[in-house]
Amino acid sequence: MGARYPLVFLILLLLHGANAASDPPAGEWLTLNGRRPRVIARGGFSGLFPDSSAIAFSYAVTYSVPDVVLFCDLQFSSDGVGFCISNLKLDNSTEIARMKGFASRGSTYRVNGQDVQGWFSVDFKSEELHQIGLIQNTPSRSPIFDGGPYLMSLDNVVRTVQPHEIWVNVEYDSFFREHGLSSEDYILGMPKEFPVTWVSSPEVALLKSLAGKLRNNTKIIFRFLTEDLVEPTTKITYGELLKDLQSIKAFASGILVPKQYIWPMNKNGYLEPSTSLVKDAHALGLEVYASGFANDDPCMSHNYSYDPNAEYLNFIDNSDFSVDGFLTDYPPTASGAIACLAHTKGNALASLGNETTDGSRPLIITHDGASGVFPGSTDLAYQQAVKDGADIIDCWVRMSKDGVAFCLGSSDLNGSTTAATTFLGKMTNVDEIQNKSGIFSFDLSWNEIQTLKPNLIGPFSESAMDRNPAAKNAGKFMTLAAFLDYAKASNISGILIGIEGAAYLATRGLDVVGAVSTALTKFGYDKETKQVVLIQSEDPPVLSAFKKFPKFKRVYEIEFDITDISKPSVVEISEIANAVKLRRSSAVRVDGFYLTGFTHALVERLHAAKIEVYVGVLKNEFMSLAFDYWADPMKEIATDTWAVPADGLITDFPATAAAYFRSPCSDMEQNMSYYTISPAEVGTLVRMASYGLPPAPPPAPVLEPEDVHHQPLPMCPNEPMFRTFRCRMPPKGEHTMATDG
Repeated sequence: MGARYPLVFLILLLLHGANAASDPPAGEWLTLNGRRPRVIARGGFSGLFPDSSAIAFSYAVTYSVPDVVLFCDLQFSSDGVGFCISNLKLDNSTEIARMKGFASRGSTYRVNGQDVQGWFSVDFKSEELHQIGLIQNTPSRSPIFDGGPYLMSLDNVVRTVQPHEIWVNVEYDSFFREHGLSSEDYILGMPKEFPVTWVSSPEVALLKSLAGKLRNNTKIIFRFLTEDLVEPTTKITYGELLKDLQSIKAFASGILVPKQYIWPMNKNGYLEPSTSLVKDAHALGLEVYASGFANDDPCMSHNYSYDPNAEYLNFIDNSDFSVDGFLTDYPPTASGAIACLAHTKGNALASLGNETTDGSRPLIITHDGASGVFPGSTDLAYQQAVKDGADIIDCWVRMSKDGVAFCLGSSDLNGSTTAATTFLGKMTNVDEIQNKSGIFSFDLSWNEIQTLKPNLIGPFSESAMDRNPAAKNAGKFMTLAAFLDYAKASNISGILIGIEGAAYLATRGLDVVGAVSTALTKFGYDKETKQVVLIQSEDPPVLSAFKKFPKFKRVYEIEFDITDISKPSVVEISEIANAVKLRRSSAVRVDGFYLTGFTHALVERLHAAKIEVYVGVLKNEFMSLAFDYWADPMKEIATDTWAVPADGLITDFPATAAAYFRSPCSDMEQNMSYYTISPAEVGTLVRMASYGLPPAPPPAPVLEPEDVHHQPLPMCPNEPMFRTFRCRMPPKGEHTMATDG
């Protein structure tokens, strides 16, 4: 595994160079022309940087497929210069409302029948607009680049970024005409060297007027808005226009539609059957481009399990149709979906290594099964995990009051089950287990536990980002015996058995170590050669107790952040374990939500001692990802695989990891593609920041031998994404910012 890191940056360098020049041959696609779909970068890489800034456009060109198209939403200054910015109201995406000399120059105009108050480009000369700083206008996105980049004219974009192709969109032609500004004259007067190959608008009059006047290679695209809005020229709704695509064909070569036009979503956040729009349009010779794609869309359909790659693939990798392109705020993710992930569902997972050779990929290890899709540790979660391609399924063993061993993510039933509705009187405090009160499994009989239902609560439910609410209480709890029986019959590489709180359970007369040993022996795992057994715990005595099973791998869990590990500590660990489980922020250093470095010395020291490194817990939700991962869980997987490099990835969403490892882009040493899903370049965003970086936290400690035997609990986090109840409170008055969960 350790051999990956020295090669990765050379590979990335070569790929970045290739992205500037190569153009791959056509593939087998259900697009209108049979070629792969196009990536259209709305305002550049606007999911990461301020919309339409130089850095957003440049990043889109550098980190997307070679033929990425830059989308310029055209606004006009009072002297007729076209600027790229995606909001008619400049105060939505610039600093203009608080800038000296500009703050008092707001206006109210009639726009599409509505009075709109704000700051508008038509009230300022071009030389003034060039002075206005851009800001990120989505609260969930990083603000550290605000004010640094400035508004850019289309001319500046062409000269400074030198894009391969540009898509010009005129959203408010009627508004500009009312102010004596002609979009048509500007577009027809653009220099020939401007690589504008698409022109779009939601206004029929402009496009009809342009038809036949543009260069032969420039496509006219009609942009559909929300179905109930009225188109200014025809005075009918866009929904009605959608029923007459033949009339659109008379003046346009394609349409740009909100993604819901193609895959509608019901009020509960689930997809309905796809419409026939793409096939109908293709039958008329119209290209179809879909808009509205953003990795950090909190309203993404539950069908996608918060993986934006899955959403892209649903539009291009089905047996019925493929859109001709995406309009997206995150062009690298769309690029990866097209170039790496499409047409790979039937691929076998990349092979695993063995004890004598480096594996080509890490193990996919579940966290309570596929707990991002079904309630954790239920039969449905385990079945989904196996279906999704997990290598190792896990059971964290809990004990009932009457000694039944079963699987559950926590001994506290309060969060993961409906116990609070039935056994509220059983609420108690057990400091040896966690720092808050709970309803514990060892206080209930197995018959009582079986009366409960599982409860699927995602880490961001408080932000209305629920995980698969239709399955909130679905599934059945599994005894350890039932889990082992299911695992033996499944085509997986092995199982992970987690043990916590063994010493406390012993005081209650419950022998969890004995229960696990007996069950594993009964099912023949002490002699098993087909499936590996991993025993994970943070308690050295527990791991030592399993030395009598030489076929088992013992995993030492480090549940607090560390920056390095001393040589004596490595020796101590090697005496009790074959592997170490690290928190995500121990593998890649995080300050706030920004990656600041790799802990290579830590991982290399463990690998040198032949100790494997597992990293987790990975989640798909963008709120769990540092900004350097671009709100794309695939990028974190690539980083942990190639730059850490990890021997195992522990995840709530094994399907996402499996999709990556089915892709040819997961093997960067062999992949000769024109594009790849690259590891994060840590520290890059921090170095480019304009202002607003959070204060750097104190460095995490180095693991010492005394920590191995008496592991300190992590500090209690403030953010829900990092929430855990096995933590310690900070000293009075001290603020903490945890970086992992």
